[in-house]
Amino acid sequence: MDLRAHWRGRERYTVFDAEYGDGARARALQEAWRADPARPARLHIVACVPGPANLLPGFHRIPQDDPRLSLTLLAAPFDTALAQLGAQPDAFLLEAPAGTGFARPLARIAAREARLFAAQLDDGQHAALAAQGFVFDGSGAQAVFKSRKPRLPLAQLAERRAIVLGAGLAGAAACASLCARGWQVTLVERHPAPAMEASGNLAGIFMPLLSRDDNLPTRLTRAAYLYALRAWAQLGGIGAAIEGQACGVLQLARDPQHASVSRAIAAAGQYPPGFARWLEAPQAEGLLGLPAPDGGWLFPQGGWARPGSVCAAMLAACGERLERRFGAGSVVLQRAGDAWLACGPDGAVLAEAPTVVLANGAGARSLVQSRALPLAALRGQVTHLASASLPALPLVLCREAYLTPAANGIVCAGATYDLDADPQLRASSQAENIERLRGLLSDPRAGTDAPLAGRVGFRCVAPDRLPLVGRLPDFEAAGGTERLRDVPRHPGLHALLGYASRGLIWAPLAAELLAAQLEGEPLPLETALADALDPARFVLRARRGQRGPEAGPVHDKLL
Repeated sequence: MDLRAHWRGRERYTVFDAEYGDGARARALQEAWRADPARPARLHIVACVPGPANLLPGFHRIPQDDPRLSLTLLAAPFDTALAQLGAQPDAFLLEAPAGTGFARPLARIAAREARLFAAQLDDGQHAALAAQGFVFDGSGAQAVFKSRKPRLPLAQLAERRAIVLGAGLAGAAACASLCARGWQVTLVERHPAPAMEASGNLAGIFMPLLSRDDNLPTRLTRAAYLYALRAWAQLGGIGAAIEGQACGVLQLARDPQHASVSRAIAAAGQYPPGFARWLEAPQAEGLLGLPAPDGGWLFPQGGWARPGSVCAAMLAACGERLERRFGAGSVVLQRAGDAWLACGPDGAVLAEAPTVVLANGAGARSLVQSRALPLAALRGQVTHLASASLPALPLVLCREAYLTPAANGIVCAGATYDLDADPQLRASSQAENIERLRGLLSDPRAGTDAPLAGRVGFRCVAPDRLPLVGRLPDFEAAGGTERLRDVPRHPGLHALLGYASRGLIWAPLAAELLAAQLEGEPLPLETALADALDPARFVLRARRGQRGPEAGPVHDKLL
């Protein structure tokens, strides 16, 4: 199998491998790409990984040392992977697939003139593939896809230039993903420095979400968490390039009933111990050194990080392709021909580009183009306590609230969920945080007489608690639209919004998903999960009178 003659002259080339195995074939393809002076600008390999022992279920984007290469591993049955793959492969590598049901979904996603390399196909499989438009050569082991229907080529970008609004976690991740793909990006921030709003907290925690039925939020959060761990390792790692600790997170059970549900999940064996491990009370107390009467979940790879240091690491990775416009104040977007203009309060043009990414959190509510999105700004007050006043924690502790290990003599506890816009610290919010802290530590005196200290930030939250990732819908032009793909969109305008309490882990994957959409690359998520993040979902829900669950504290929603 030699793909070099087929990929030459291409802007991008995507290979679907039905059997990843030990990765040798993927590595050989990458080496052939590196050695070919006529190679495509980018090579994408999408491969199925058999069995749950290797990876947790779902799609896994694996960062590569060369940003022009991408590897996406699909931990799903072959038929499921095909049905959920957001890609147009130029080549298919098949190894003795079962049955004939794969032929139609294979043809559905195949690019024009896609090559098929197959081993051990039987006569029925040959016939099924031929009926879908694959024309085999004399050997019966290779075929070319000759679709009977017109197949639109992937859109070609006229210019890789973008404006990103907002220099918090969402915006910094967007800059990193786009610059890695060769884009020229202008980052516009109303404050004089990055990470001055919700991303300015001293510590944010990172952990996955568990549920009995492995529901959609659980699958999305798991994908984001695992990708964030890989992306941070590429940046230099937690505790090195990024300030924080991968010390683990212990999520205490709320009560005996919650513990019973957790035991059932643990008994089902869905999660390997390196990802999540249920600890009964004696084990949890031995690890924590404090009471844990109902046990808890240990997430060994979890921990805390200072969001501002994550932003700094991502922006540093952008290099010279990033131009910064800080201290811009309130920005207005205007359409001028095929471009967008970002204008400051005095009307001066700060930046111009055909593509804009809204990563400005609740600030998107003030823009004409995005003010119809159902976004809320929820106040969160974090309490800062002197580490000497509390027991030393070996890891992050959470339940309805969280408590971090000490860093620079400070422990962070919080955070509140308030429905007001008060930016000042207040005693009532601190009292709420300390009351929850006492429950975590099983100590009714913890935090007594603590001075009022901490920070207030505002989380951007959607009604269904999921982020908004993708092209921005035009609510006024939607009319009677009933399907996501038919919702009219603002040209060149995209959203990375609504990260709620999980901005640390959402930022890398959401930015990768948006960049893949812009470039026409394989998506790093199943199409059903990507659709669940589409900002246009609220156009359809508005027509159906649906709101979705109200936003509330993150930790008491688990399981």
